[in-house]
Amino acid sequence: MTTQAVQDDDWSLLAASAQKGDKRAYHRLLSELAPYVRNIVISSLPSADAADDVSQEVLISVHKSLNTYSPEKPFKLWLSAIINFRRTDYLRKHYAKRDDQKTSLDNPEYIAQNVTSSPLAGELKDIEGALSDLPDKQRQIFQMIKVEGYSAEEVANKMDMNVSAVKVSAHRTAKKLKGVLGDSGQ
Repeated sequence: MTTQAVQDDDWSLLAASAQKGDKRAYHRLLSELAPYVRNIVISSLPSADAADDVSQEVLISVHKSLNTYSPEKPFKLWLSAIINFRRTDYLRKHYAKRDDQKTSLDNPEYIAQNVTSSPLAGELKDIEGALSDLPDKQRQIFQMIKVEGYSAEEVANKMDMNVSAVKVSAHRTAKKLKGVLGDSGQ
């Protein structure tokens, strides 16, 4: 049995005991969940403070809804749902507060200043030129993954290729383009 499966079983048993009023099991469960939850959310949030806030919200949700957990089901699945809901709530609130950074694309002044006469327009031509110098298949893979947002699996299926070959091609193309265009550190 894997370490994660053992951990899931332990948490399931602790949760079941906590549901029956075992305060030690409840304390141990929350103590073990705190660092686990923080490690899960830290990479997808804008700061360590945000990760701490979301972790606290998750633990509060676990406390409030522990009676809804069914010990016959995997604990981590139940916990993951809570983590995802709390992280999404945080991100929704975080980005809603950023009204100062929103603009309508219907605003002609914004378009003229930032889209049509951008000082970076020359860079766009450089990028287009660098892409046109690539072999067709390599350019197509890169554009599908990096520009159009297809997954490597989708590209592999469309192009009748191996998924790892698609990933390698996209990675090598990105590296080649950085070399041709210069890496601005972004």
